[in-house]
Amino acid sequence: MTALKIYNTLAREKQPFVPMRPGQVRMYVCGMTVYDYCHLGHARVMVVFDMVQRWLRASGFDVTYVRNITDIDDKIIKRAVENGETIGQLTARFIEAMDEDAAALGVQKPDHEPRATEYVPQMLSMIGRLEQNGLAYRAKDGDVNYSVRDFPGYGKLSGKSLDDLRAGERVDLNTVKRDPLDFVLWKAAKESEPAEVKWESPWGKGRPGWHIECSAMGCELLGEQFDIHGGGEDLQFPHHENEIAQSEGANGKTFVNYWMHNGFIRVDNEKMSKSLGNFFTIRDVLKEYDPEVVRFFILRAHYRSPLNYSDAHLDDARHALSRLYTALKDVAPDDQPLDQSEAHAVRFAEAMNDDFNTPIAVAVLFDLANEVNKTKSAALARQLKHLAAIIALLQRPPKDFLQGGPGTALDEAAIVAQIDARAAAKKAKNFAEADRIRADLLANGIVLEDKPGGVTEWRKA
Repeated sequence: MTALKIYNTLAREKQPFVPMRPGQVRMYVCGMTVYDYCHLGHARVMVVFDMVQRWLRASGFDVTYVRNITDIDDKIIKRAVENGETIGQLTARFIEAMDEDAAALGVQKPDHEPRATEYVPQMLSMIGRLEQNGLAYRAKDGDVNYSVRDFPGYGKLSGKSLDDLRAGERVDLNTVKRDPLDFVLWKAAKESEPAEVKWESPWGKGRPGWHIECSAMGCELLGEQFDIHGGGEDLQFPHHENEIAQSEGANGKTFVNYWMHNGFIRVDNEKMSKSLGNFFTIRDVLKEYDPEVVRFFILRAHYRSPLNYSDAHLDDARHALSRLYTALKDVAPDDQPLDQSEAHAVRFAEAMNDDFNTPIAVAVLFDLANEVNKTKSAALARQLKHLAAIIALLQRPPKDFLQGGPGTALDEAAIVAQIDARAAAKKAKNFAEADRIRADLLANGIVLEDKPGGVTEWRKA
């Protein structure tokens, strides 16, 4: 089997994956800021890195997977104050909602889900080291800032110089900073803010900046240097650039060996985001589509590519996934384990080892389904089900998927009654009535399939 290669954003190329500790992988992914329901952009991050950790484990690695929760942030404070509730109440509600969404999408819980508010001592310690190393300073407004001009490697992840970054990015024009690109490590407390967001520190009461949170949690749980750090491509700059500056400035060593970034979800060729008002929450989409369809829609694209969202694309994903399930409905898999030396399994592994190339891996599943349909081979059906299991697809009874989920107002009893009425019409040679019943069912999202022996099966369109 070919060795795993990962596209490393830092190196701007695919590189052979060599873990720091043989057989072990330590991976950190930036998680959600919990002040609202998760949207499809969040779904993509969760599903992509769930796929990554599943493949690493399937490849025999002992994986420690950390995905943080940002439970202190300007937006969280603002929303809690607007709602007249505590920050703890707000974040607990949206963490529960996030967990529900993730579970629906087949996303396994990470090994650790640190909350920023639980790691403030580690953040204070790191800020202290940065101050000792001449990389942090207290400004006149009481904030403690990072001095980017004093960290020689600043810009290496984004591939830009300080001058390029100053010219090309929106930067804070706060005049108390030594450089507009300097970013806050510790925010001085404001009178108007609730007491629960004020921690004691050597620099007075306040709260951590966003960037220091991930540096502190990553280093505490995975060590000062670890294998993989992931997140959405919008985090490459400034968040991940700042994480490198903080962690390497405090610890004097390389922070992360492989940086991975997934592409945006786009709507009408614009990035999906709350600021643009063109976002769809996961739970709203799941009112219309089966969660496995949404997962399949995400995995059918390469994780680094932009992914265009539309109902038409999700409808196409549903029809495609139905084809895979139909193959397993018609041919039951045998009960043998996965044969990793079988040709389709080899191609599947080659695709996944090529920077997690799920479009090719999914194409292998369709090739297998075609072979199952032609040969009626239980052994190939087993290969199909086992390979799909690696990326958490095709694990339900086929009938549950083909007949379940949102999409029609008719219940099973009503559908069966219509099928019986159609059979009676055909027996009476009233073919016009039989065709009308079929057309009415199709208009309600139900497809009829006539099988040998006079049996009619149904599935959702």
